[in-house]
Amino acid sequence: MRWREICGVVLAMLLGASASAARAQSYGIGRPATAAEIAGWNIDVGRDGSNLPTGSGSVNHGREVFAQQCASCHGDKGEGGIGDRLVGGQGTIATAKAIRTVGSFWPYAPTLFDYIRRAMPQNAPQSLSNEDVYAVSAYILNLNGLVGADATLDAKSLAAIKMPNRDRFVGDARPDVK
Repeated sequence: MRWREICGVVLAMLLGASASAARAQSYGIGRPATAAEIAGWNIDVGRDGSNLPTGSGSVNHGREVFAQQCASCHGDKGEGGIGDRLVGGQGTIATAKAIRTVGSFWPYAPTLFDYIRRAMPQNAPQSLSNEDVYAVSAYILNLNGLVGADATLDAKSLAAIKMPNRDRFVGDARPDVK
């Protein structure tokens, strides 16, 4: 008798789910995303620099953008405030008092561009131009001593930067992870 009850409950659930799907379609809820909508969200950048956009930005321009858009949270020189500390900490990762910053912890420079473009400034994410994001990336990398004060970054030069902590991360051996 218990088997019949279980089968009945499962059948009722399947019929209910099927009816819900049919009702949603009959009301015209949702539609396929357009190519333009997909392109607007397809902005991810690979750690190797794949999918970095065209454009470039200098450390000097980055200093200006940082002062206007970033310093109120991250401090005038990236020392931290209400936002995370971005500068310093090199050589501390293996210590008991690790300081995780862009220069000490992040393994790939293109992910800095990706994060800034997606999430910063916090009050207006995705509001910076590609040139501004390249420039802020250049400025933060310069503050960490990873590029010179006269540097101008673009897709090729940003992808070529070898971050100090790159070789200290352990790869993921799961077969479904690249």
